[in-house]
Formats: sequence, structure tokens, C-alpha cells
Amino acid sequence: MTPADSSWCPVLDVRQIEALVSGQHTDSFAVLGLHEHPRGRGMVARALLPWAETVTMIDRVTGQVLAPLQRIHDVGLFEAVLDGARPCVAYRWRVQTHTGVVDVEDPYRFLPQVSDGDFYYFCEGTEEFAYQRFGAHARTVDGVDGVLFTLWAPSARRVAVVADFNGWDGRQHALRRHPASGVWEIFIPGVADQALYKYEVMAGDGTVLPLKADPFAQSMQHPPETASRVLLHEGEYVWNDDVWMASRTAQQQRPVAIYEVHAGSWRRRESEGGRYLSYLELADELIPYVLELGFTHIQLMPISEYPFDGSWGYQPVGLYAPSIRFGTPNEFRCFVDCCHQAGLGVLLDWVPGHFPTDPHGLGRFDGTALYEHEDPRRGFHPDWNTLIYNYGRREVVSFLLSNANYWLSEYHLDGLRVDAVASMLYLDYSRKAGEWLPNEQGGRENLEAIRLLQRVNERVHARHPGVMMVAEESTAWPGVSRPVHDGGLGFGFKWNMGWMNDSLRYMARDPIHRRYHHDELTFSMVYAWDENFVLCLSHDEVVHGKGALLGKMPGDEWQRFANLRAYLGFMWGHPGKKLLFMGNEFAQCREWNHDRGLDWALLEQAPHRGMQRLVGDLNRLYRNVPALYEKDCEPGGFQWLQADRKAVSVYAWLRWGHAQRPRLLVISNFTPQVHHRYRVGVPDPGWYRECINTDAHHYGGSGQGNLGGVEAVPGACDGYPWTLTLTVPPLATLMLLLDDTEPGQ
Repeated sequence: MTPADSSWCPVLDVRQIEALVSGQHTDSFAVLGLHEHPRGRGMVARALLPWAETVTMIDRVTGQVLAPLQRIHDVGLFEAVLDGARPCVAYRWRVQTHTGVVDVEDPYRFLPQVSDGDFYYFCEGTEEFAYQRFGAHARTVDGVDGVLFTLWAPSARRVAVVADFNGWDGRQHALRRHPASGVWEIFIPGVADQALYKYEVMAGDGTVLPLKADPFAQSMQHPPETASRVLLHEGEYVWNDDVWMASRTAQQQRPVAIYEVHAGSWRRRESEGGRYLSYLELADELIPYVLELGFTHIQLMPISEYPFDGSWGYQPVGLYAPSIRFGTPNEFRCFVDCCHQAGLGVLLDWVPGHFPTDPHGLGRFDGTALYEHEDPRRGFHPDWNTLIYNYGRREVVSFLLSNANYWLSEYHLDGLRVDAVASMLYLDYSRKAGEWLPNEQGGRENLEAIRLLQRVNERVHARHPGVMMVAEESTAWPGVSRPVHDGGLGFGFKWNMGWMNDSLRYMARDPIHRRYHHDELTFSMVYAWDENFVLCLSHDEVVHGKGALLGKMPGDEWQRFANLRAYLGFMWGHPGKKLLFMGNEFAQCREWNHDRGLDWALLEQAPHRGMQRLVGDLNRLYRNVPALYEKDCEPGGFQWLQADRKAVSVYAWLRWGHAQRPRLLVISNFTPQVHHRYRVGVPDPGWYRECINTDAHHYGGSGQGNLGGVEAVPGACDGYPWTLTLTVPPLATLMLLLDDTEPGQ
């Protein structure tokens, strides 16, 4: 192509002209805007505006015309020579288009808004709030409102913002590079709220990569579209949860009963095509429901923006963006705020273990393995076909550490459940011999991932006292919930996957065979104090062909419900915090499906209403009886009374809190046999009130029980001087409370 106006001799050489108009120029700031004339003849002004017919340079203060620009290329490259112009003159372009005249600011006239020094801590791996520096943020420069775009892409040859405000044309807004940090930036005036954008990145070899979403975008386009979204009013939400935030303390000695929720399938608007509930609708409907059932926390499966619904959020692309499926970031803040005002904590699933290979995501972000390991033996997950973060790269550590702080700081979340920790800890996780690389010591431990987890936990607990950091860790890794200074990973809690697997295996057995597998329920007490545990019946147990929780129970319909009621009673009486996935509280019959809401019509049937009623009563008892939670994480709060009654599949134990006297007796019978005049020893006299009987008519049971309670009488039993003589119902759990403790149900 040739210059459009042959009467004008461009100052810029042909090579640079072609580089600009083809989107190949690697330093647009060096030639666009206002610069000294290379031959000392004043100043040269240049603009690349493909949509312009004519361009005039005007003084932005006085409105005086400084110079008309000449078109030097027919794609919209303009140039003018200004004799005697000041290098720092404030100007704007007056542009004639086919629809009229408009004045626009030139992004190339503004000085750098950041320096390499601003990113020192990011590059050192200690930055905890990188999202305040990176991404797209409203900024006023020289009295001009606009947006500062900042990106880390050290190996890129060229980076440009492409957006709806520039026709997705990467030639118009190329970024300025800061070579020491590898950070690129540009201040673009006049960007509107909610503007959509991506980054056009040219790799070091000149290849233009697929358009990339902003790694630090705080909002994104609705899937399946993948653009990032500008938020001009980010963080302006006015919180009303000061009382809640000030009252947060360590949770080890507090009741924690978690209701796990997939926001997209708890309930759907079937009358409106099965659409999702919004964050605001969840605040209106989910919060009262969870409160009625007595849970203390809601745990959301991942809501960091993800492209594929079938990943349930576990393959996030927008790690800093609450999913737009359910509403705006401020609407999510409102949901959390409403939870706090109602007395509910909010936990979020966090996924630092891997990320998807979607072309608009982090993979090969600047043409190199920037966020992931180069070697697939460390950088690729064979189980999920995802990429693994390079935990040894300091900037990646800053990215992830900042993300944890982001959710806790910007959204007031009460903790993070960290997904797939085991896959982070072991270099040979799900790999065969020869498919993994040992660490520098020759071992299988991922030392870099260990340091990352320790760092995140240390800093999170220091900055946000009282939050919960919970590990989904499925191996026997020692010290997951031990403080870092004691050699642990620093989590507050660990999911008890061993208890879950053993107990579900036991419950699936026909009661006639359970006597031969009695230790599947007692074994958890062998290691109960090794970690601070959360007993979890999560979404993972009701998907991928595993069926619903109710379907795992043996027997006819009545026995299945009775087994599940007894099992939940056993769980609530067992040491450890509690987590129940949505739908299990009313015995959902089918396997969970992320594409549809729960089967709420089941609550029209008495057995399902009874199950829901039981869960509510278990939670209320749990929250009001300190014996059930104060010593959850220490051996002084539990003692077996009968751990070896294999022949009858009965278990009995005591729970107590900081008070010296035992406060609660729990008995579980996992056969259909009723045991009349069943003797259990207790250390204290008094009236033991039957506060939970999972066989009660109220819950759908047969109504066998103890007419409200039983008096302890003298007589040695189970090593104690007092005896209770009870009726133990079939397939049921009893909880009996000493009468001097009022649970306040």
C-alpha cells in the first residue's frame, strides 16, 4: 500500500508506516502522539485512527487549532509537523467521521502511569494485592477520566488492547512495555463502564496469539463469550456487615455446619426456561432456607468465571471474576453481605491447582509457558487435561497469593476450601513411572507447591483473623492443618476423606454383614486428632454414576430412609465439623445434575420432609450443645463407651465440652433389630433427656424410643458406676443429654 496523499512527504519512513498499519510495530509509543522532529524541525504529531476521515490537532485547554494532520496511509494514519510546538502541549484530536465531528483524547500523549519499581514485590513473589496494580482500573490523568490497562507478558513482542470501543482493532491501542518487570500498560481515555476487551499478544517469534482474556479481569462476558469487562465502579459497594466481621474468630472450638451449594443448580426458574437464580435471588431464597435448617455456613462451589458449565467451576479462566452467570460483582457482594447480616458465614471453593487450556486463558499467555510449567511432566494434569501452575515462578506465586486475598478482602468471604490439594503436593500424582520429574532432592513431593500453600495460609491468617482455610486433601500427608511454624501446611481444617470413604462403604453393606466390618466406623477415631477435620458428604459423592446418598443405603424404601437418618445422626455425633451437599438434607433420590435444579417436589412426600426436619434438628442441637463442638479437635471431648459390639452393630460414645461432666451420649444401631433394656454405662447420675431419636415418627421412623429420656441408676457398666437402660430403635441414632444442659431447641 502507498501513502494516500502523495503531496505530503511523511516524516515517518515507509518501514515504520507499514509496521504500524499492519499491527506489527513493537513500540507504538515511540512514533504515535507528539514527538520531536528527528531533524530538529519542531514537533511531529501522528495518529492512527482507521475510522477517521480527517484529523485536526487542537489545544485541549483553549480549543485553538494547532495543526491539521495529513493522511499518510489510507488505513487512517495521519501526520503533521508543528514548528515551535511545546513537547508537553496538552492536545486532543478533532476527528471528522462519516457521522459527524468528535473530539477525542490521544492515549499516546500520556506519560507512563507505572514504573518497573511498582512491580518489585510482584516479581519477588511477595505481592499480596497484585489485582490493585494489574487489570483495568478507572484512573484520572491530567484531569482526563479513563482506564489504565496493565498486563504482565514479559516475552511478548507487542501487546494491544482490542475492544468494543476500538472495533476490536489491535492497531489503535498498543501498550507501552516496561522491560525490567515485563509489564505493559496504556491509559485509554473515555472508556465506558462495562466495556468489553481482550489483549492481542504477539509472541517473541512474531506469531499473533489467540486473543487473551485479562488474567486480572474482575468481570467477564457471559459464557460462551469470553471477553473481559471494564468496571469503572469496582469496590464502591457499601458493606453493612461490620458486626459480623468484627466477631470472626478461630473456628476450631465453634460449631461449623456447612451447606455446600452449586449456585447454578440449587434451584432453577423452571417457568422461565430453567434459568439460573441470580446472586440477589439466592440471597432472597437460599439464605432463609439455610437459616431454617440451622447451618452456620454456606460453601459455594467455584464461581470464578469458567467457560464450561460441565466443569462446575473447577476449570476457571477468570480467577478474579465472579461468574456473570449469576450477576455482577457488586451483586455477589450483596449476597455475602446479606449472609453476614443473617448470621451466616460464606466459604468459597478455590482452585489454585490447575487451569484449563482454553485459548483465551492463561496457557502460553505470551507465547511461552508463563503461568504453567514448560515440561508437561510438571505442567499438565492427565486427569483433567488441564495445565498446572508453575509454583516456582515468583510472579505466579504473587498472582495466586493475591487471588486468595482478593476474595477475602474484596468480597468479605469467611474462608476458602482449597480444591485438589493432593494433586498439588505430589509430583507423581496420577502419573506412571517416567511421567513425572522428581524434586531437587530426588523425592516425589512438590516442594514449590508446599511453599506456596504455606505462604498463602500464613498470610491469609495474618491478614484475615478468624477465616477458615480448608484443604481437600485425600492422602495421609502429615500436618495439613498444623501451623507452618510447627512444620505443617498451615490450613485450619482438612476434609476427612477417610471417614467419608469408610463410613459410606459400611453404610452400603447389608445390615446382616455389617458385624464383619465393624471397624470401618471405629477406625476414624484412631487418627481423629491428627488433623482438624471437617466430615464431608460433598458433591463428589453424588455424581459420576455414584448415585444419590439415599441410593447408597441398602434395603427397602423404609430401610433406606432409616439407614440415612441413622447415618446423619452418627455424623453429627462424631467429632469434626460438618458439611452436607445440597439435596442430601431431604434425601434427593437421583444423582446430582448440574444442568437442573434439585427435586423440590420430593418435599411433598413425608419421608423426605422427615429427613429435612431431622437435619434441621441435628443442626440446632449441634449449635446449642457445646459438647458437640467445643473439643472437636482434641481427644478430651470424646470417649468410646461401646466400640466393640460387633455382634449387634451398635456404637456408643460420650461427647463433652469444656465442662467437666460428660454432657451428651450418642448411640447408633445399624441393624433393623430393636434392642429393649439395652444397658449403657455413664459416669454421672441424672436424667438423660432423649433430644434426638432418628427413629421418631416426626422424622418418618417407627417411633421406638424412651418416652423422652431415662434416669441413670447405680450399677457398673462399661467401666462407669451408673447405668442407663434404654430402648435402642432399629437403624437409628439416639442422642441423650444430661438434664442440667439446656440446648434451647
